[in-house]
Amino acid sequence: MSKLAINFKGLLQRSNLHIMQQRYRSLQHRNKDYDLIVIGGGIVGVASAREILQRHPYLRVAIVEKEPKLAAHQSGHNSGVIHAGIYYKPGSLKAKLCVEGLRLTYAYLDKKKIPYKKCGKLIVATDNDEVKRLMDLYERGKKNNVPNLTLLHSEDEIQKIEPFCQGLKALWSPDTGIVDWAQVTQHYAMDFKTAGGDIFCNYKVKKFTETKGEKIGAYPITMHGDHNNQILLTKNVLACGGLQSDLLAEKTGCPREPRIIPFRGEYLLLAKEKQHMIKGNIYPVPDPRFPFLGVHFTPRMDGSVWLGPNAVLAFKREGYKWSDVNVFELIDALRYPGFIKLASKNLGFGLKEIIKSAFINLQMKDLQKFIPDITEYDVCRGPAGVRAQALSLSGELVDDFVFDRSAGHNLLAKRILHCRNAPSPGATSSLAIAKMVADKVELEFGIGNKHCKRAT
Repeated sequence: MSKLAINFKGLLQRSNLHIMQQRYRSLQHRNKDYDLIVIGGGIVGVASAREILQRHPYLRVAIVEKEPKLAAHQSGHNSGVIHAGIYYKPGSLKAKLCVEGLRLTYAYLDKKKIPYKKCGKLIVATDNDEVKRLMDLYERGKKNNVPNLTLLHSEDEIQKIEPFCQGLKALWSPDTGIVDWAQVTQHYAMDFKTAGGDIFCNYKVKKFTETKGEKIGAYPITMHGDHNNQILLTKNVLACGGLQSDLLAEKTGCPREPRIIPFRGEYLLLAKEKQHMIKGNIYPVPDPRFPFLGVHFTPRMDGSVWLGPNAVLAFKREGYKWSDVNVFELIDALRYPGFIKLASKNLGFGLKEIIKSAFINLQMKDLQKFIPDITEYDVCRGPAGVRAQALSLSGELVDDFVFDRSAGHNLLAKRILHCRNAPSPGATSSLAIAKMVADKVELEFGIGNKHCKRAT
């Protein structure tokens, strides 16, 4: 038999195997039985599901999302920046994941032909105190192997990159970019579905119970949706719930801590007549006294320019406006000891943020430190995002990844893993985080072990 015939025969066999696998998956999907269900259709949940299914294509995997679409909250309400990893403590997991995520992200965007712009970022020091902190950032960036990071020593050097920006010194990160992260999430989802995964939107998890009857051995967990007949059976669950992560953890017997406190970041939109003044991202030097980064200039893929964000307590977990109020969620946040301690330590900062939210002209003072030619008449109110900030009982912002399982000895405790905190920059790091989460899932659930067989 010729080599061509052998190759054709092999191709046909692989094709038939693929068709059989697809038919098998389709049958099982109609029965709604899975090896793994991932809760959460944000970028971390979808990237993790994609990575797991690509590693283990024989698994039956589904994603459930409570909203009508994926990336409905944090993943679709952000500044769209591809971060380079400058800010994070050298040697930390966040730093490693961000730098790796940067590389993986650009490779993925190129492969999928997803539009992006590598427009760069300036971190600008406007006084001597900021210059000292800028030099510390420069050392951090070098230790983190941030690509092509450069120190600019004068305003002349700054203005060669951003002609309208003023400052004493700056860091220039040419590899920082912008992209539509919601669009990236959709591409992850397409990869997942192409590999045989299922996605259920409008599925809000109500509760978990142990499976009854003949399927208890094969699929020990029954997951109940908020609507009638939303029943899914599964062997294992990975919860990546974002703003709902602590509530999901509580449903399986985990403690509420760390508690999720929602902080809203509000943006201003720069008038079209002034958009030419902003070439790339312009950021302040972060002040370690305060828990948030500060306002910055961010160009968008559609040509608009966002200014901000501030940081104010949201009165609802998914509250994008002051009028979005959930009394129960608000009281729950305000009475949490961790929030009380955080608020008392940062009372002045918090009050200033609230006042700036009400008066645009006060927000402009921070922005005019960098671009003095922009006034309050050049901006209008823009979109907002809500950050799921994990907060400890002691009032500390949880700045690392938190995985959790119930301490009980029942099936739910053994079979449900919660990713309770995936700190910023979660979108940039999403492909790197997905690899880490997939490793964790394999370890915790024994997926990939030679003694771990798929149920039939």
